[in-house]
Amino acid sequence: MGLQGEYRPLMRFLSPLIFLFACSLYSADRPNILFAIADDWGWPHAGSYGDPVVKTPTFDRLAKEGAMFRHAYVSSPSCTPSRGSILTGQWHWRLEGAGNLWSVFPDKYDTYPELLARAGYVIGVSSKGWGPGRTQKKGRQLAGPRYRNFSAFMESREIGKPFCYWLGSSDPHRGYDKGSGGKSGMDLSKIKLFPHFPDSNEVRSDVADYYFEVQRFDSLVGEAIKVLEQSGELDNTIVVMTGDHGMPFPRCKSNNYDSGVRVPLAIRWPSKVKAGTVVKDFVSLVDVAPTFYQAAGLDVPSNVSGRSLLSLLSGKDKSDRSYVLHGKERHVPGQEGNDIGGYPTRAIRTHDFLFLHNFRPDRWPAGTPYYQKAAIKGAWLSDCDNGPTKTYMVENRYKDAHHRGLYELAFGKRPATELYDLKKDPDQLVNIAADSAYAETVKKLKAQLFAELEKTNDPRVTGKGPDFDKFPYLGGTPKFPGR
Repeated sequence: MGLQGEYRPLMRFLSPLIFLFACSLYSADRPNILFAIADDWGWPHAGSYGDPVVKTPTFDRLAKEGAMFRHAYVSSPSCTPSRGSILTGQWHWRLEGAGNLWSVFPDKYDTYPELLARAGYVIGVSSKGWGPGRTQKKGRQLAGPRYRNFSAFMESREIGKPFCYWLGSSDPHRGYDKGSGGKSGMDLSKIKLFPHFPDSNEVRSDVADYYFEVQRFDSLVGEAIKVLEQSGELDNTIVVMTGDHGMPFPRCKSNNYDSGVRVPLAIRWPSKVKAGTVVKDFVSLVDVAPTFYQAAGLDVPSNVSGRSLLSLLSGKDKSDRSYVLHGKERHVPGQEGNDIGGYPTRAIRTHDFLFLHNFRPDRWPAGTPYYQKAAIKGAWLSDCDNGPTKTYMVENRYKDAHHRGLYELAFGKRPATELYDLKKDPDQLVNIAADSAYAETVKKLKAQLFAELEKTNDPRVTGKGPDFDKFPYLGGTPKFPGR
């Protein structure tokens, strides 16, 4: 049999022990990283935030055993720019074409998985990583090589090296299996609708279907947690769970209100994050990349916009986190005539106010409702995903003044300046920018916003903003009638 054969049973016994020992060698200073991100999962749709219907036991566990963030925001309420910002730690307006949906990611920008791979990390991704769009360099893997799932990655990875894994999902992006939420047993009467939604059975059922897919994402992350527990590596892994922007409903996704840019966020890392931590400071997902760099012992690149969250989580953060920035460039081209531009917006959010500056108030914020006039044939309210809620709001817009008002909030044109008093109007429904009583607030927040944009060389304030409309658009668009 020979020595190899003679000791084979012993090696089968020892291999898991050797694996765990090898992992422990780097555990103290080079943690693993599991970043779990849902597609179109917005705040506050998790049990830990008080949602009475959606069940998110995995997220709730991470929040209980780590930190839950109450004011986490994305750079942009659109998939491609939001994910590009997370991967690079840059504001989306610094990413050229990647600041738009369905465009091209420039070669010049490194991503955190790429830099961690150069530092010895094993990287991988499943399901939706960066995108939709394409890379300037053909075949470039921004989040890592693709795996069937997290289990397959763990089985194939090199023992003794830390890993960085992007656990993506297409949930809860549309389309939905209509009625899936109700069929699963959800009590539609208990759903807390955003006040900019009409209250109808169609809308409640649609939200329940969205919840159903949120729960499916939560289960996916739960399966990954089990894999880490079985391998003995959970406590040596930074686990982050979040979404890329708000839910795919009117006045949510592709909008710079809380319903579009505020997201769930929980981080578990027992050696650094005290269980039950609740973070009320403002953070942005551009802070994720520098957090991972610091955790891995790497220098944070000087051009990164975000700030590491580690000092904040340790209670030693002395930086100003009393506000957060976000904005939008082109989502889906849906204007009229020959105009294939987007709806450029920049915003600053504090605890007391939300201030927005719309650079092109002449354009339709959700795309034209007149599909016959659309620059792209048949495009219809193209910045809002087609679905039952959108259809209901359009078909009932003349039902009464209430329905008309909700329709205008979602799809009507907006002035250049918007201001919302969050103490009086937490749902951001009443624009008070023209109220003389708030003139000083408008002046102050606009000056603060534009100073930050100038500091970050935002093309919208350096005279190159129209360039965003010139970058290629590689995707499709919601068509009329959109049922």
